[in-house]
Amino acid sequence: MAYDEDLADRLRELVSAEKGLSEKKMFGGLAFLIHGNMAVAASGQGGLLVRCDPAQTDALVARPHADRFEMRGRQMDGWLRVETEGVRTKRQLERWVAEGVTYARSLPPKK
Repeated sequence: MAYDEDLADRLRELVSAEKGLSEKKMFGGLAFLIHGNMAVAASGQGGLLVRCDPAQTDALVARPHADRFEMRGRQMDGWLRVETEGVRTKRQLERWVAEGVTYARSLPPKK
């Protein structure tokens, strides 16, 4: 499954003013990085991937439509998958993008 182009456009609109922004194909989707650190991505499996503070993972997965991102059968703190139903409105998407952008900004730039 290819990533949702509409979701990618909505993400682009929300993060376009970020300093150090780049786009990169990752995880079968399109990721938006800030100074080389992934903030959010339109997932190739549908929905949204969000990078967050690992200490906040439990609180964030308590929100509707969110779960830990799983890679190779392992659930990962600091990485979330949000189902399409959880990002249908602009308000929903803005909340998740804010989580990802805030965390990505807190990390040292990658070279």
